[in-house]
Amino acid sequence: MTAAQLTIDPHFVTGRIQRRLFGGFVEHLGRHVYDGIYEPGHETADAEGFRQDVIDLVRELGVTTIRYPGGNFVSGFRWEDSVGPREQRPRRLDLAWHSTETNEVGLHEFSSWLDKVGSDLMLAVNLGTRGTLEALDLLEYANIPGGTALSEQRRANGKDEPFAIEMWCLGNEMDGPWQLGHRSADDYGKLASQTAKGMRQLDPDVKLVVCGSSAADMPTFGEWERVVLHHTYDDVDYISCHAYYEEKGGDIDSFLASAVDMDRFIDTVIATADHVGAVRHSSKKIDISFDEWNVWYIDRYHGVDKVQGIDNWPVAPRLLEDVYSVVDAVVFGNLMISLLKHADRVTSASLAQLVNVIAPIMTEPGGPAWRQTTFFPFSITSRLAQGESLELKLDSPTYQTARFGEVPLVDAVATHDAENGRSAVFLVNRSTTESITVTIDVAGLGDVSVLETHTLTDADVYAANTLENQERVTVTPNETVALADGTLTVTLPPVSWSALSLG
Repeated sequence: MTAAQLTIDPHFVTGRIQRRLFGGFVEHLGRHVYDGIYEPGHETADAEGFRQDVIDLVRELGVTTIRYPGGNFVSGFRWEDSVGPREQRPRRLDLAWHSTETNEVGLHEFSSWLDKVGSDLMLAVNLGTRGTLEALDLLEYANIPGGTALSEQRRANGKDEPFAIEMWCLGNEMDGPWQLGHRSADDYGKLASQTAKGMRQLDPDVKLVVCGSSAADMPTFGEWERVVLHHTYDDVDYISCHAYYEEKGGDIDSFLASAVDMDRFIDTVIATADHVGAVRHSSKKIDISFDEWNVWYIDRYHGVDKVQGIDNWPVAPRLLEDVYSVVDAVVFGNLMISLLKHADRVTSASLAQLVNVIAPIMTEPGGPAWRQTTFFPFSITSRLAQGESLELKLDSPTYQTARFGEVPLVDAVATHDAENGRSAVFLVNRSTTESITVTIDVAGLGDVSVLETHTLTDADVYAANTLENQERVTVTPNETVALADGTLTVTLPPVSWSALSLG
């Protein structure tokens, strides 16, 4: 049996964990909104048509801030379509996902749903086919208490108090040629700066996210960030990162090391942002909003369930409904470890997405809602990771991967909350064949005991939860955990994710 060693000391702090790190993402895409969170005819639907079974699962998941309404969708979106009397809202063609948007669920309805699930709104503005004026109109509609044309329109539409939205995204993936309104870093940076300045004139308290690269393998990666921040450094609070991972060509070893790529992605963006700050002689630090991340089998989408044809614009088609396995959940949990390891600079993140579309929650029209395998690492990490992320000393055996070279078999992060005395350790074993016993020095935490243990693993690493077998995969207590004289030991099965709570 292979072994690894880990030391936890609460004096070595990486950064305070912001609750926005456990955010989500709802896009008008496929069955996410319609037949996902909203299904008026469902037996659990409330008076507004929202599925109560989904609300319960989203609350259990523990998402804090939810990015909306896109995503690629936002670059062709006219926000005015989504407010006012439903019967007067226009049906529009969504070019991003080749669908028809009915606008039955818009800003007011979604805000009400957020109140039900206990999350805050992070709103994206359209800088693809629209610009500064439309962004200012939306901000006025949403955040000004009253006394102006647009704020009074909001009040007439049933929302007397402002939405008071703090987080705003300045467009979406503007580096991508697939994006409506795609433009160069120079052109986008100028538009984003102009829009940000205007928004701050209207509401100085907004937090603004400028578009970074949509993937680390984009040909413009690095230079895009440099040029965009050259224009916007003084105007914004965050730059975004987006990353999706999938197993390719049966290379499970590289797939299990996906978080190594996320680590490098984050480190490169931080270095680029700090370089721009140094050139500008600025003491300001730009944080990262990792507002799209997940396991997504993108290669399966192309040519399979992609909607096409000028006379074919369905409402809420089944798109991107990945079924997640045990190995997907282990990689997913490892990505959360990566985010926590960078808590000093990654202070906002959004799991993309929440329901049906590459999601931890699945639904069937008129039927049940259930948890995918990826539900468990998110819900447990969101609940247990509190206080500060700690800098760990980890000694792990390594293995060779085709994509990332030599990487550790074990990855881990620990958190500590001095106020309640609680600590948590999150670990993955990337080995496909061997269990690994990890010895953890926890003497620095004082006199603690083990409060909870959770491990997600299975003899079949491709086992999944489906409509037919909704509870095939779950987490179980790790019975190998032992704690004595300031030393904790735990055995991690092959291809596993684990969480330990101490207090």
